Amino acid sequence: MRAVTSLPHEVRETEHLWIPMSDGTRLAARLWLPVSAEDEPVPGVLEMIPYRKRDLTAQRDSIHHPYMAGHGYACLRVDLRGSGDSEGILTDEYLEQELLDAEEVLAWLADQPWCSGRTGMMGISWGGFNALQVAARRPPSLGAILTVCSTDDRYTDDVHYMGGCLLSDNLSWASTMFAYNSCPPDPAIVGERWRELWLDRIEHSGLWLEEWLRHQRRDAYWQHGSINEDYSAIQCPVFAVSGWADGYSNAVFRILEGLDVPTRGLIGPWSHKYPHQGQPGPAIGFLQEAVGWWDHWLNDKSNNGAMDGPELSIFMQDTVQPATSYEDRPGRWVGEASWPSPRIEEVHYPLGRNRIGQPGEQLRSPELTVQSPLSVGQFAGKWCSYNAPPDMPYDQREEDGGSLVFTSEPLTERLELLGAPRLELSLAADKPIAMVAVRLSDVAPDDEATRVSYGLYNLTHYNGSHDPQPLEQGQRHTVSVQLNGMAQSFPAGHRLRVSISTSYWPVAWPSPEPVRLTVYPEESSLALPVRPLNADDDGRIPTFGEPEGAPPIAVTQLEPGEQDWSVSRNLVDSSGSLQVVKDLGVVRFDDIDLNVTRRAYERYSFTGRDPNSVRGETDWTMGFERGNWAARTTTKTVLTSTATDFHLYAELDAYEGDVRVASKNWSTTIPRDHI
Repeated sequence: MRAVTSLPHEVRETEHLWIPMSDGTRLAARLWLPVSAEDEPVPGVLEMIPYRKRDLTAQRDSIHHPYMAGHGYACLRVDLRGSGDSEGILTDEYLEQELLDAEEVLAWLADQPWCSGRTGMMGISWGGFNALQVAARRPPSLGAILTVCSTDDRYTDDVHYMGGCLLSDNLSWASTMFAYNSCPPDPAIVGERWRELWLDRIEHSGLWLEEWLRHQRRDAYWQHGSINEDYSAIQCPVFAVSGWADGYSNAVFRILEGLDVPTRGLIGPWSHKYPHQGQPGPAIGFLQEAVGWWDHWLNDKSNNGAMDGPELSIFMQDTVQPATSYEDRPGRWVGEASWPSPRIEEVHYPLGRNRIGQPGEQLRSPELTVQSPLSVGQFAGKWCSYNAPPDMPYDQREEDGGSLVFTSEPLTERLELLGAPRLELSLAADKPIAMVAVRLSDVAPDDEATRVSYGLYNLTHYNGSHDPQPLEQGQRHTVSVQLNGMAQSFPAGHRLRVSISTSYWPVAWPSPEPVRLTVYPEESSLALPVRPLNADDDGRIPTFGEPEGAPPIAVTQLEPGEQDWSVSRNLVDSSGSLQVVKDLGVVRFDDIDLNVTRRAYERYSFTGRDPNSVRGETDWTMGFERGNWAARTTTKTVLTSTATDFHLYAELDAYEGDVRVASKNWSTTIPRDHI
């Protein structure tokens, strides 16, 4: 990324300011402002997240907020109530209090003498979520939003559940927030109250995983904050962004289809990252796109070309060898004038005995069965790649050994897909609670299999996720398993493969008993969204500049980190595990003389054929040190299950220097609800 040192406007940074809420709570903020705004007010852009503006996101923030400010915007980065240096307690995601606070901050921003009274919201992940949710509340100053790596449906497409199946990322993400919520505010900002605020957070932030596990179906808890409950509530323009390695690409398609406002969609090859820092590459000049978006909608520059390109810009990925990380993905940018695109044709491919046939072909097959070992899924990577290599799926042949597999003949010509594949599946289960995992792979002539999409489905949700019902043994059901959206080209000579398994651990928590599924291929089919090979001829091919941003703040790596992703099997006791280490070492933020330690360890294990032997365990360490001041927390979370219940154990210890100043333990049992 090119660091830009000369911008159209000189920028003044206010490293810290307090924004008062109506209940007396103060939120901590950082502001980047064009110097000229005192005489010529500018629109404001808000990013409001819980990830600590002073340290954990400081380097990222220093790249894009000063850049946008240098192009004529007042950029405000706020720590959510109860996070970073803000006062209060944070007890969950997207609470009503959070959204009320956001409305108050927008009103405060619009009312400043250096603000024109027009505002936008932007953010990645949490900040993308609340941008959508606040937009649905229609605050008067909000003129447009830019949402990156977010979702319109908190149950169907978030870190918690997928297709009604419990994701292990639910545990992983809860453990991340458990650790972050335990962190102290900075005494340099809040003064002597830092200890009081810190211990108050430790005592009252709670164990979020417990709450999330108590809502295993799509109830009112998940409907809150899911803007697909009423797309019409959003009346401002929306720019939605994600990446194919991210967990949130499906939402871009739905947002473009569901909203009746001006929209842009952008999906690149990236993981859970802003596109100007996108990995795998190629990264793009996303901040130029953001400035153009704000110029168009907040500064009345309607002829700036920001809306002249395709409504949906996507990176059509070419075939690659399977790998757990990629520096760059080969492919090309393509565009669709609107979404859904009238030129995408859903083509149905019949299934036969371990075969994918040609459209219109009549295949014959007996019923087939599958009962997968718990090892299927160890090479699946993360539900969402957070660019913590190697967290992407590996060669699928080992996974296919425990799956029911259907493979096509070699393709006679290039095939391009854009959209969400579906597997229409006729099946029966021998247990009342069962799940199915479906993978679509690109099989090269040398038989290497690269996963290009997948989907999960809890079969007890055949009548919807609001009211799951147990299955009757042997009763046939026809279910539609939607796979993740994709843009993928398959060259001639390659084959398509659909793989079906009854477990996918540790991506998803397994069913309470081993399940055998009976599949009826003659009544099943694969629906693929086929894009015409000449579709680029309409002149709507998107182009992007090179990635650029403001120079990042200086940090110094004091102690090296460690990244590890290890799969192991023990043939003595038939156990297996996936171990993940993400250790960022010790980093000094030079401008504030602060040393920060971050280390996360995750282990997902099983023994033999017993689905109730699975165990997810996470350990985190967070540390902060400046001079004679040092604060550190360690957190541990363990999730296990029986056939009827989840068992959750957690502990938190806080240290000031070497002295433990707080300790909490949790131990609870939560009934399984058709999972």
